[in-house]
Amino acid sequence: MLNKIHHTAIICSNYEKSKAFYVNILGLEIIQEIYRTERESYKLDLALNNQYCIELFSFPNPPKRTSRPEATGLRHLAFEVDNIDSVIEHLTKHNIEIESIRIDEFTNKRFTFIADPDDLPIEFYEK
Repeated sequence: MLNKIHHTAIICSNYEKSKAFYVNILGLEIIQEIYRTERESYKLDLALNNQYCIELFSFPNPPKRTSRPEATGLRHLAFEVDNIDSVIEHLTKHNIEIESIRIDEFTNKRFTFIADPDDLPIEFYEK
């Protein structure tokens, strides 16, 4: 019935700041950027390794996202990485606060979290 996850939609409070984060820091590729005048909203389509994955939206005055305490709904966005140490090194160069590395108790794989500009938790999980 289902083939794959098509994309994840993210609404940001500061479009330019979030665009810079996802493109310049995380390295996602811009597929297309549209300004929707009637909605006063940008829609930025982003890809990872040529695979469409994120729609980044801006809207005037969106309410703040509840991250802590953890609320019902989607918890976080996770990226698989080859080497978590190199990801941490890259993020550190960009002054991104990184949680301590943890070990998945079931897979023994290493992972860590950061937050995007709107405090959306982002996980990096080593393959």
